[in-house]
Amino acid sequence: MDKLVIKGGQTLLGSVKVSGAKNSAIALIPATLLSDTSSVLDNVPRIRDVFIYLEILKNMGVKYTFNQNQLIIDPNGLHSFPSPHLANQLRASYYLMGVMLAKFRHAVVRSPGGCEIGLRPIDQHLKGFRAMGAKVQFKDNSYHLTATHLHGAHIYLDEVSVGATMNIMLAATLAEGLTIIENAAKEPEVIDLAVLLNTMGALIKGAGTDTIRIKGVKKLHGCHHTVIPDRLEAGTFMIAAAATKGKVTIGQIIPKHLEPLSAKLREMGVTIQEKDESIIVTGHPKYTPVDVKTLPYPGFPTDLQPLFTILLTQAEGTSLVSEHVHLSRFSHIPPLMKMGANIRLEGRTAIIHGPTTLIGTDLYTEDLRTAAALVIAALIAKEETTITGWRQIERGYEQFLLKLQSLGVEI
Repeated sequence: MDKLVIKGGQTLLGSVKVSGAKNSAIALIPATLLSDTSSVLDNVPRIRDVFIYLEILKNMGVKYTFNQNQLIIDPNGLHSFPSPHLANQLRASYYLMGVMLAKFRHAVVRSPGGCEIGLRPIDQHLKGFRAMGAKVQFKDNSYHLTATHLHGAHIYLDEVSVGATMNIMLAATLAEGLTIIENAAKEPEVIDLAVLLNTMGALIKGAGTDTIRIKGVKKLHGCHHTVIPDRLEAGTFMIAAAATKGKVTIGQIIPKHLEPLSAKLREMGVTIQEKDESIIVTGHPKYTPVDVKTLPYPGFPTDLQPLFTILLTQAEGTSLVSEHVHLSRFSHIPPLMKMGANIRLEGRTAIIHGPTTLIGTDLYTEDLRTAAALVIAALIAKEETTITGWRQIERGYEQFLLKLQSLGVEI
């Protein structure tokens, strides 16, 4: 089961529903620990990153039940720091820094793991914690944070960071006084976290703008919250529909979250029809080349850059893809070139000449979004493609293969 075999020349047709957002869930789950009473999260995706997080919490004494897509978390038994082995498997384990610092004024968290997409330091997280009165030490490959007095602070992030924005929000909810985060991330997942925390009794204003204000409170209580739809999963199916020249209705989404992608697809010549909670994507035989630059939201999402690159190999002319978020996020380029794509890398920019007929071959990946991108490449290639390492997809996509099969794909 470690190899995925895909027949080329397939077209996606039908409808599919999107699951809850991975990047929301992995922040909302630790956020519930700030309360002393149970919380209920609906629309939680059943993906590997969520199961790893739940194993981390179980190891820390937290009780939970996870039925269908509803997760009930009881934080009362929380008693220890996360297992180094488990925390090292999940980059989002760093949210436990903000949570434990806020709740116990002390945190020990292993240096986080995750996809190998280049250097992703957490210096902005630590900058925020230090401004709030925490002392930070790095020893035994773990971060040790202590704060005898955790207080509000005025924090300007040197670069827009979703993780740092969320982590500082978590710590600030139970800190004394007012915390102001400037140059904050505006992603929908940041807003989702703020909605959860406010429902728990926090006082947060400005989420979704570049300035967030958090007034610390004495305690938080449990709540009932629904995770927002995964805009990256929705984007994956949008790109797959366009690349295979199919027609797919993607439901259970928030179309506004997808505007950066929808705009580029329309520019290429893809037909996009938006409804209240769904989008219909219709592909066409010919596409116009476009230039894409990844930027923090509401710019073009870096997570969809590898997938969009696949689509650009089918455009008639030269396209440029500039990566300005994760500068090493080009691990999909070598396997694409192996399939016959005409791509040249110059620094942080990929130059793509098309259209190119991709040829199926044996591929390997260790990255979530690259794995999803290579599946799309395999669908439009001639002959058969074998992907080793495809289970990375299970880290961020719920029932991805079943959803593809429901759209007529043979895998």
